[in-house]
Amino acid sequence: MDYTTIIYEKSNQVANIIFNRPEIHNAFNSTVIREMLHLFEELKKDDDLRLVLLTGKGKSFCAGADLNWMRAVVKQSFENNLKESLELAELFHQMYTFKRPIIGKINGAAIGGGTGFVALCDIAIAARSAKFSFSEVKIGLVPACIGPYVIKKMGEGKARELFITGERMTAQRALEMGLVNKVVDDDKLDTEVNTLIESVLSSGPEAVAMAKKLVSEVPAMTADEFKPFTAEMIARLRVSDEGQEGMDAFLNKRQPNWIKNISE
Repeated sequence: MDYTTIIYEKSNQVANIIFNRPEIHNAFNSTVIREMLHLFEELKKDDDLRLVLLTGKGKSFCAGADLNWMRAVVKQSFENNLKESLELAELFHQMYTFKRPIIGKINGAAIGGGTGFVALCDIAIAARSAKFSFSEVKIGLVPACIGPYVIKKMGEGKARELFITGERMTAQRALEMGLVNKVVDDDKLDTEVNTLIESVLSSGPEAVAMAKKLVSEVPAMTADEFKPFTAEMIARLRVSDEGQEGMDAFLNKRQPNWIKNISE
């Protein structure tokens, strides 16, 4: 598929996804949603992939919904609105449950639905100049499709405050609220993200995938469910090829083969 609203490049087992509508601050519409859905379906098939890096072209990360798309949406029937909203909900679910980690390089404003993409990132590093807002209430809407993931990331109390007020946040405020993991000076953003990528790539790929699964699934389990779930998870990893290689490398003070494979 030839993408028109996003850029996809793969380098050294890293999928680089760039929102590519800088002239409108990378605002998204139905085309962006469908192209992202298609891309993540394709990425599921890539066994060589280790992580995803998500960012925006130009000065913004993602300024939420495209105004021209919104003008069309207000004239659509409930059924058409529901169809497009379900596509957006499916995209967010696909990203949240994606096996490999998603790192967000938040290079500028993330507004409305754009903050949803930030919340979906396993780790988000923001430029100090970036701005954030759940601005939906200002136009009589709510951050509905992004809501479950924002609440998971920040907690109910903080989400209640920001969803109700629509507060415009600095990057530092977003850090304090738990939306992003780190804030750095704008000229340090690339270096910081590259350091993070190297750190993730130094970890066992299947262990990283299981770490994501652990964090996302265990909170909803009862004790009777999570005890066997976690015990089986660690037992399977210990006897897996990756677990055997990792433990042998540690005990014999050498690098595991997944690090050697990266450098080759």
